[in-house]
Amino acid sequence: MLASFHFHHIGIATDSIEKTAKYYLEVGYIMTEKAYDPVQDVNIVFLVKDGMPAIELLEPGSALSPVSKTLEKSGVSPYHMCYCVEDIEEAVKELKKKRFLPLFRPVQAVALGNKKICFLFNREVGLIELVEK
Repeated sequence: MLASFHFHHIGIATDSIEKTAKYYLEVGYIMTEKAYDPVQDVNIVFLVKDGMPAIELLEPGSALSPVSKTLEKSGVSPYHMCYCVEDIEEAVKELKKKRFLPLFRPVQAVALGNKKICFLFNREVGLIELVEK
């Protein structure tokens, strides 16, 4: 990975935000308000706790959501790591050189205050998300 990347969150696919969040809330995480992202067709919440990694729970908005396929294959599970980058276009360009395939062009994400995001895949690393600072 590029040295300028900073860890942002772990994304977890779930079929029920309420059921999955319950366990994190019991150990002191705080949950944000639920947001719907029409680009990804998912409901999203973030769970945060001082000194711990942030967790993003993603629940499909419909059977057509990409998260639905993850749930079919793996059930409730972590499925991506997210990193902050200064310049998302430049980061995508550099990752392409390292055999990462962007799943789409950078788009604005409702759940992240309309910051630009992009998902990329590499067979040796898996799925990552970039979010522009």
